[in-house]
Amino acid sequence: MKRWIFWLGVIISLVLLYFAFRNQNFEDVWEIIKTADYIWLIPGVAVYFLAVWVRAWRWHYLLRPLKVIPTRRVFPVVIIGYMGNNIYPYRVGEVLRAFILRKREDVPMSASLATIIVERIFDGVVMLGFIFLNLSELSKLTTSSGFIGNIRSLSLWGVGIFLGVLVVFLLAALFPQLAQSAVTWAIGRVVPARLRGKVQDIADRFIGGLESLRSPRDVAMILLTSVVIWLLETGKYWFVMHAFVFRVTFFALMLMNGIVNLATTIPSAPGYVGTFDAPGIALLTAYNVPVEVATAYTLLLHAALWLPPTLVGAYLLIMREGMAWGKISKMEDESK
Repeated sequence: MKRWIFWLGVIISLVLLYFAFRNQNFEDVWEIIKTADYIWLIPGVAVYFLAVWVRAWRWHYLLRPLKVIPTRRVFPVVIIGYMGNNIYPYRVGEVLRAFILRKREDVPMSASLATIIVERIFDGVVMLGFIFLNLSELSKLTTSSGFIGNIRSLSLWGVGIFLGVLVVFLLAALFPQLAQSAVTWAIGRVVPARLRGKVQDIADRFIGGLESLRSPRDVAMILLTSVVIWLLETGKYWFVMHAFVFRVTFFALMLMNGIVNLATTIPSAPGYVGTFDAPGIALLTAYNVPVEVATAYTLLLHAALWLPPTLVGAYLLIMREGMAWGKISKMEDESK
């Protein structure tokens, strides 16, 4: 199954790259990249790592019912997780985060994975919020690109999915005994008898990891923090834009941020190849940015988002955690 999903992701990436790059003059794209004002990458990378620090604070906040861990100790784990997502398929970085947290802080993986999934749900809600905030702007662009024209309907489906999952998690957090009873009932009818005990233990810990959703104040804090995170990341888009000659509004970059990050949930080759680039280029060209400029900007932005956390995360993984690359593939076995 994993091999099938991997090759499906590679095919999707290649198809999206074909549609993004066809009929382009790559000499012009390369010339634009070479002449970009790279000094703007410095504040862009700085604001990006500030967003990662806020992510670490949010995770620290979600983890409090399990264990109080200072943000400064959570931050390197988050960076390592980014590195894992950037170079491995299947978003292995999320599992790597939970594995290292268990190794360093003795927090059960199933419980910490529940908090990570909660993070992703709130991220999805904020991304959809960015799109809906700009729907009036988006409606002006629907004639420019078939891809952009489908964003409205895709967003509606996305809202239903993310909010549906969020409601299920909120109910599980508010009524843990009822949730455990429902899970026990399902396990008894689906899982083989020899595995029921272990699966039940994992499920109980997972439900325990949702405890931070029991307080309306905590839910509001997580949502507010998620908005801050993605506004800061949009700030990186804005700084990198100033390395080029075009200008669009901050709201346009919020829309781009929402679209490309939702697109990266689609299976792809490692590093979100194609799923980040194709929608980014399509959106900017719909804003009448010349296609070669849109391509140069999107490629440089993608590199600026990918390279710094990957290098820092690899350093932290090898030098501070003492983990070899091969050990990542054995995480599942070692966590049992």
